Amino acid sequence: MTRSTRPPARQTPTPSDSPTSPLLLDLALQGGGSHGAFTWGVLDRLLEEEWLEIAAVSGTSAGAMNAVALASGLMEGGREGARATLARLWRRVAELSPFHALQNGPLGGLVDASAAWMTPWLAPWKHMASTMGSQLSPYQFNPLNLNPLRQILLDTVDFERVRCCHKTQLFIAATEVRTGALKVFDPRRLTPDMVLASACLPLLFQAVEIDGEAYWDGGYAGNPSLMPLIVQSAADDLLLVQINPMERHGLPTSVGDITDRIDEVTFNASLLKELRSIALLKQLIADEDRPSHEYRNPLFQRVEALRVHLINGGESLRPLGSSSKTNTQWGFLQQLHTLGRSVAEDWLTQNRGDMGKRSSWDMMQVLAP
Repeated sequence: MTRSTRPPARQTPTPSDSPTSPLLLDLALQGGGSHGAFTWGVLDRLLEEEWLEIAAVSGTSAGAMNAVALASGLMEGGREGARATLARLWRRVAELSPFHALQNGPLGGLVDASAAWMTPWLAPWKHMASTMGSQLSPYQFNPLNLNPLRQILLDTVDFERVRCCHKTQLFIAATEVRTGALKVFDPRRLTPDMVLASACLPLLFQAVEIDGEAYWDGGYAGNPSLMPLIVQSAADDLLLVQINPMERHGLPTSVGDITDRIDEVTFNASLLKELRSIALLKQLIADEDRPSHEYRNPLFQRVEALRVHLINGGESLRPLGSSSKTNTQWGFLQQLHTLGRSVAEDWLTQNRGDMGKRSSWDMMQVLAP
């Protein structure tokens, strides 16, 4: 990531001040498989708010796919164009589901994403797929490197529009295999391969090679990365849309539950580390008791001005379990979209008065022992 000084923040009004001067808002979108449809619902609801302007988006994995669909749609048709493109993206995800033909056939009424009767039938297949994944690498069971996400992106996202997008800034992250370092791609050169790299789970897909470097899922190094938003965006309000639960009550004891919890911990670790670093820096700045001081390093001033907000989708999605992240049936994705809209509606009702004034989420709690 290039550590350039972001533009100075402009004074932004609260919703009641002036509808003609929208409040700048940065979005940080986590990855989490099909649970990214929850984020689709959140974005769908936020785009209805004319007083909010999405200044920049940092996305990883499913968050990256939502981000590029958002940018492409904004350039094509503004807010409504973004909503339509996001809907097309997730509809295409469902169409490439192995259950899509069954859902749209004569027995479609019997196929419900949440139907309990399917569980015993699907369990053996899931176990077989898990066993294969633990014994064979994607270079063995997928030698042709087939990835349905590529076709989804090509069918729904106009990358020419994304590369020249002036409606919002994009920061798409992946993990460099060789070094384990975070890579944030240049939005002016963004390609489908870069988004695929951000969503490349190494036990499912071969590493994505870009300019001679191999990349895996960005969730290992930044899920999502927050610093590009703080350093390079003009907004002082940052909204994190989290879809991986931080906590689970009860000790996982089955192989599946243990694996699921390991994945959740792994894909939250980089976010927690970055949140703690920012919270610590913010605390140190506050201890200096010099509000609006002109610091030699402009990053300090940007962190001091930062207002943080959180939509905790992980809490809402926790009952579904981590394994449901592979469920791409349309009915299930629609349920997640509806849930995301509902949670965003509640969040707006409770916190819109804080926007542009103060943080609505206390990030200092991540420093608690």
